[in-house]
Amino acid sequence: MTPNKNVKFLYTEMIKNLPEADIPFPGLKGWILQGEDHQIVFFDIEPIGKVSEHAHGAQWGMVIEGEIELTVGGVTNTYKDGDCYAIPHQVVHSAVFKKRSRIMDFFADKDRYKIKDR
Repeated sequence: MTPNKNVKFLYTEMIKNLPEADIPFPGLKGWILQGEDHQIVFFDIEPIGKVSEHAHGAQWGMVIEGEIELTVGGVTNTYKDGDCYAIPHQVVHSAVFKKRSRIMDFFADKDRYKIKDR
């Protein structure tokens, strides 16, 4: 595959062939790499605005492309291309997506997302 210099980043077929996550937000897509006791999800997120406050097991993420305004435990930070973040177990957090973003998240919960029925 020849790189397309007009596009900063595209998920390859290797990622898109992973099982798709069943996500109840329009404009948010993800592909699951399932481990025995964790999940890695490759997200493609349109500028959907705010994802409301919620909590779950520990999460570590990296912005591959785009931007996320993340509020963790009441503290808000903005993360851009190449930035990483960590959300401790059961800490309440929310996010705002103002532009299209591609994010990779590692979830300590093995069943954070279910696989979408095809």
